[in-house]
Amino acid sequence: MKKNYSIFMVLFLGVLSIASAQITGTVYDDEGAPLAGASVVKKGTTTGTTTDFDGKFSINAEVGDMLVFSYIGFEKKEMVATSTPMQVTLLSGVALSEVIIVGSRNPNRTATESTVPVDVIDMKELNNVAPQVNLNQILNYVAPSFTSNTQTISDGTDHIDPASLRGLGPDQVLVLINGKRRHTSSLVNVNGTFGRGSVGTDLNAIPAAAIQRIEVLRDGAAAQYGSDAIAGVINIVLNKSVNELTTTVTTGANFSKNANDQTGGSDGETTNIAGSYGLPLGDNGGFMTFSGDFDVREDYSRMKEWEGSIFNLYNTVERVANNDGYNIANLLDDDVNDVIQYTDQAGINRNGASTKEELRTLLSADNTEAELAARGQQRSDYNMRVGQSALRGGRLFVNFSLPVDDSGTEVYSFAGISSRIGNSAGFYRLPNQSRTYTPAYINGFLPEINSNIKDRSLSLGIKGLVGDWSVDFSNTYGKNAFLYTIGNTFNASLQNASPTTFDAGGFSFAQNTTNLDITQFFDDVMSGLNIAFGAEYRVENYEIVAGEEPSYAQYTANGQVIKLASQTASQDFFGAGRPGGSQVFPGFSPSNELSRGRSSVAGYFDVEADFSEAFLASFATRFENYSDFGSTINFKLASRYKVTGNFNIRGAVNTGFRAPSLHQINFNSTSTIFDNQGNPQEVGTFANDSRAADLLGIPQLKEETSSSVSLGMTANIPEANLSVTVDGYFVKINDRVVYTGQFSGPGTGSELDNLLRQANATAASFFANAIDTESKGLDVVITHRTDLGISWRLKSDLAGTFSKTKKVGDINASQVLRNAGLVGTYFPEDSRVYLEEAVPRTKINLSNSLTSDKFIIFLRNVYFGEVTEATTTVANQQVFGTKVVTDLSVGYKATDALTFTLGANNLFDIYPDRAEESFGNRSSGRFDWSRRAQQFGIGGRFLFARVSFTLK
Repeated sequence: MKKNYSIFMVLFLGVLSIASAQITGTVYDDEGAPLAGASVVKKGTTTGTTTDFDGKFSINAEVGDMLVFSYIGFEKKEMVATSTPMQVTLLSGVALSEVIIVGSRNPNRTATESTVPVDVIDMKELNNVAPQVNLNQILNYVAPSFTSNTQTISDGTDHIDPASLRGLGPDQVLVLINGKRRHTSSLVNVNGTFGRGSVGTDLNAIPAAAIQRIEVLRDGAAAQYGSDAIAGVINIVLNKSVNELTTTVTTGANFSKNANDQTGGSDGETTNIAGSYGLPLGDNGGFMTFSGDFDVREDYSRMKEWEGSIFNLYNTVERVANNDGYNIANLLDDDVNDVIQYTDQAGINRNGASTKEELRTLLSADNTEAELAARGQQRSDYNMRVGQSALRGGRLFVNFSLPVDDSGTEVYSFAGISSRIGNSAGFYRLPNQSRTYTPAYINGFLPEINSNIKDRSLSLGIKGLVGDWSVDFSNTYGKNAFLYTIGNTFNASLQNASPTTFDAGGFSFAQNTTNLDITQFFDDVMSGLNIAFGAEYRVENYEIVAGEEPSYAQYTANGQVIKLASQTASQDFFGAGRPGGSQVFPGFSPSNELSRGRSSVAGYFDVEADFSEAFLASFATRFENYSDFGSTINFKLASRYKVTGNFNIRGAVNTGFRAPSLHQINFNSTSTIFDNQGNPQEVGTFANDSRAADLLGIPQLKEETSSSVSLGMTANIPEANLSVTVDGYFVKINDRVVYTGQFSGPGTGSELDNLLRQANATAASFFANAIDTESKGLDVVITHRTDLGISWRLKSDLAGTFSKTKKVGDINASQVLRNAGLVGTYFPEDSRVYLEEAVPRTKINLSNSLTSDKFIIFLRNVYFGEVTEATTTVANQQVFGTKVVTDLSVGYKATDALTFTLGANNLFDIYPDRAEESFGNRSSGRFDWSRRAQQFGIGGRFLFARVSFTLK
């Protein structure tokens, strides 16, 4: 009996021991897939295990023990062991723990350890749930410090969206791809929009499907990366997944109460087809990934009805004559008998008027309402297209890497090509205007700007170890070309001989950058020391290509090109000179044509030291020499201190610079600029080395210089699955390049008058280092992640930016301008508003993503702060109030490979405040919403459907 009892006790204790020592379960990722290779450790011990291929684990632990679950790229999680099989979900920690490329040359640095704020945006997630498909709009809604909106009635800027970081200019943010400098657009913005006078990077030339993530460095970084990085750096990290085919089709339209000229319904249809596929190369992790997309975007208009005059009595005479089969071009002859005949036939009381001068006075009277009725037309037939332009384009990117040995030597490359065709329209040319040659367009016409934008880039490099040093040698080339074809238009001065379509020329910009980067991380020095140094050589070229002669020339009545001040342009019936060139966008002339290049050479040194586990400091300096304006040297000092394991303080001070672009130095042309009332003026842009600039005392351009400071904190609260970052900044920029106001000649036959006449212009503008500015702000980011039961996961991000930019000190005007009283033209009031108040200074974004094995529910609310109408008259500067725009989408995973998504951008059809008549900016009904102050666009509600198919 005693023996049997002993055996029973041994068996009981053994079973009890086994039961208490085996804790089992399964670990999943945040998409519900089993996570193989995840680490499971009993807290405070060395006891641990890893999950198998199916995510399952078994560990020697007791019920009640604390288990710690972790995996690279996911947030660590602690859970109490239970007797039943555990279900553990790890949340992706890409925004918190992934090694970043930008902001630090330490190959091990993560976003939370950095000395300056870096946002990491997971593009794979956004491509699944966000309504937006182009890169500018994706960033506009997800990154509060980033602002970009589609422009309207702004020539080429209708086709390339200007973008801003931290409230600074489009040309004060540097864009990198895989850490390499991206070339800018060839377009310089000289029309009435935010960023006027600047040259930005065309982000929409990069397909969203090609991007793995985007790193946004919100701090000055010229000492690390060179020119343009005053506001910060956007680094685009390309996709490198292999054995995975991803295709996405997104289609949608604006379903808005103000669609179709405010009559309601739908418009602005958009379709985007995107795909990505990667091939593995070799046995050491090489890859070649192909990604691209094709999209079609239709235009839309938000103009309700033209309220101004359209016809005068002379147009009535033309209609009657035309209906009689008469060639109304003959009415322009000096013989007025035909005019008298058809004036009488139209039933117009001449009151004895018989001479041309008398008839001019009589027939100039407005006759709009009667003439609309006679022609069977409505006022809306004379609407402009106030909204987005039409676009059609395709993009292809390739990302390549091939390790060539076991020591880490790697050959890499990435390349892209894109082509985009745009169509936008300008101001309607009305029948009663001298700009309209009515024998060709008896009802006037809506001229169109057709753009052909081509972009290509190629980067090649090799990196590996030389001794203990990591060496990266690369060359990156990029070129952007922008050509104009002006359609449905006319050269009024050429009269009957004018074509209706013009090749107006265009421009291109090319950049080639060669980099050598050398780094080494010493893990045995202090708590870690990283040293980096290198060099860069960059060559740039800017070209302007002339259009055909009728696109730019003004002609006499005999068809001769006007080259002398003594020549007179052909006239309309009322004696007004007819403008030359293609209407809406005069072409570039041979005198505008040029090809200008420059080079720069730079060297940098960067050291980053972990003096202890708590204290990190870094120092960077960069020397750069430009062939066209000289040298600059800049520095950056930054540090981070860990107060506790979960609380950091960080800060940085730096100097920076931005070299004036070749576009700003060399661009010259004539453009049609409209004032607040819609009155046209031909404005010539003259280079700063021109005689016109010399006459007005406008100096040649030099670099912008900056100094900035930032201070912030980061905090993690593991118990609440919460992280918080708060960063404040101050940036001072001296000699900021702006586009001046319009200088008119005195009209006395002066040299300036003659120069304007030769340029077919009535006023002159320039690029100039006119002002100094100060920018300050606060950025806040709060992230929360949690499990809601076994299968549901919630991620919430609250991010806000609060910024202010202002001009400080006196305008940097010459004594010549001061003596002439032209300082207010050098930097006019509307330019101040564009700089300080035309984009939201406050933007807050709250995003919530709720996911399960089958559903993805995405809700986002974006608060846009107030903006101000940019006008030269203070009394007309209407302030447009704050708005909240809501996005919602619901995705359903039909299978592991197939997902359907339905959603909306601007779910509640929110619009900015309407322009009020009392401010005088509606331009007789053209602009019910401001075209100068942009918050989030005027498209209204956008509904979309998406199908995503993934094969692994």
